[in-house]
Amino acid sequence: MEKIPGVISVTSGYMGGTKPNPTYREVCDHGTGYAETVEVIYDPSKTDYEKIARTFFEIHDPTQMNRQGPDVGDQYRSEIFFVNDHQKEIAYKLIGLLQDNGYSVVTRVKPAEKFWPAEAYHQDYYDHKGTTPYCHGFVDRFKKKS
Repeated sequence: MEKIPGVISVTSGYMGGTKPNPTYREVCDHGTGYAETVEVIYDPSKTDYEKIARTFFEIHDPTQMNRQGPDVGDQYRSEIFFVNDHQKEIAYKLIGLLQDNGYSVVTRVKPAEKFWPAEAYHQDYYDHKGTTPYCHGFVDRFKKKS
């Protein structure tokens, strides 16, 4: 997401759960109901929500239920948290386009709730770890299949 021109910041964190100020360990223990998510701040004069949402669908697998690659658990569910009706409409439009392309999309679309930033060591995870992302490869899912 940080590579999209116009994106100002991307913060890893948690949304959709019940416990105030959750930790990564608590989220992984499956008792909080949180999804791992990112907060994306962008300049609307340089990019738009649809570009960001398209990228979301192209860098993770929206057909996997409660997992992304080798990461398994309800915190890895595919979910979009919208802040207004425009974002909600775009999310459903993109899901429809993916379904038209033959994808069985499991992505949930829900109103945004309180966003809790993850701990510092969880920000820019792959940069800190020094490894290549293993579950965030780009796939052009919006290209019509032949």
